[in-house]
Amino acid sequence: MNTQRIDRVRANLQARDLDQLLIVDPLSIWWLTGYYTEPYERLLALHLPRIGVPTLFVNRLFPDASNTGARIVSHSDTDDPIPMLSAVIDPTRPLGVDKELSARWLVPLMQAGAARAFVLASDAVDDARAIKDAREQELMRAASAVNDEAMAWLVEQVRPGVTELAIAEGLLGTYRRLGAEDHSFSPIVSFGPNAADPHHEPDETPLAPGGMVLFDVGCKRDWYCSDMTRTFFTAEPTEHQRAVYETVLRANEAAEAIVRPGVTFAEIDLTARRIIEDAGWGPQFNHRLGHQIGLQDHEPGDVSATHDEPVQPGMCFSIEPGIYLPGDLGVRIEDLVIVTEDGCEVLNRYPKGVQIIG
Repeated sequence: MNTQRIDRVRANLQARDLDQLLIVDPLSIWWLTGYYTEPYERLLALHLPRIGVPTLFVNRLFPDASNTGARIVSHSDTDDPIPMLSAVIDPTRPLGVDKELSARWLVPLMQAGAARAFVLASDAVDDARAIKDAREQELMRAASAVNDEAMAWLVEQVRPGVTELAIAEGLLGTYRRLGAEDHSFSPIVSFGPNAADPHHEPDETPLAPGGMVLFDVGCKRDWYCSDMTRTFFTAEPTEHQRAVYETVLRANEAAEAIVRPGVTFAEIDLTARRIIEDAGWGPQFNHRLGHQIGLQDHEPGDVSATHDEPVQPGMCFSIEPGIYLPGDLGVRIEDLVIVTEDGCEVLNRYPKGVQIIG
C-alpha cells in the first residue's frame, strides 16, 4: 500500500466532501496498492474510506493480494459480490464511484440502496495521479529515452517503396529490444497526404519519391508511457512545405517556453494556436494541443482552450500542434513535458528541426 498516494486521494475526497470511494480501474488500484490483475468480466474493486483500512475485493481466481495491506474480501464466480460490497459501504453517506464502474455493478448497488447517493468521483484519483512523484518522473524519462532511440530506428527504415504497415509492424520488436514491454498506443505511420489524417492507421501505402513521413509513436516501459511525433522530408522541401513545418515548430517551441506553475492549460494551448492562426492555418489545427500521460497514454486533463486550471509541478503532458491539409500534407511535432518548479523539462531529445531522410 502506498500511503502517500492514498493520503493524496483522501485529501481530494475531503475537498469533495466525500467519505468513501469505490475504485475499479486496475491501473489506479495498482498505483495505490501495488496489486495488479486484469479482471475482465469479474469484479476487482478497492473501497477506500477517508478514515480506516481500505478493502480490496478480489475473485479467488486472481493472484494473491494478501501483501497489499488492504483488508481482503474474496469471492468466487458463483458468489454475488453486491452484498459483499454493500456490507463495507456506509449506506448513510454518499459513495464516490470510479468512471470505469460498469452498469453491471453500479445499477445493482443503487437498487440495493448501498449508499445514500452515488457521485462520480474519479477525479479524486485522477488529480492525484496527475502529479508524478520523483520515481514516476524517472520512469517517464526512461520511457521517453526508449522512444527517442526507436525514432532513430524508424528513420532508418525509410526507403523508396517501403509501406507504412511494414514499418509499423516492425516497431514492437524494436521497443522490446530497447527495454520496453509494449506500445503505449497503436503506432501512426503516415506517408504523404495520409498525414493530413491525424489518426491515420498504417496501411499498404508505399513511400512515394519525395513524400513526407510522419511518425507518432509511444512505448510502455515499467508501467509508464511515452509519446512523440516527428515529421520528416525525403527530398528538399518546397517553400510551401517548409512554411507549414516551421509554423508548427514555432508553435511547439512557443508553447513549451511558457509552461510553468500557475500558467493555465488554456494559455498553453492558445499560445500555440495563435501562431498557427496568424500564419493562416487556424482551421487546419483541428485538435487540442495535448493530453496528460502516465500509466496510460491519454489520462484525464487535456491541454485545450477550455481547460482553465493552472498546471502544477509534477504534471506531465504532451505539446503537439499540427497543421493538416487534406490531399496535400500533414505536419505534427509532439514532445512530452514535465512541469518543474520554475518551468518545464522536455522529455524528448530527438531533433525536431527540418530533416531530410531516406
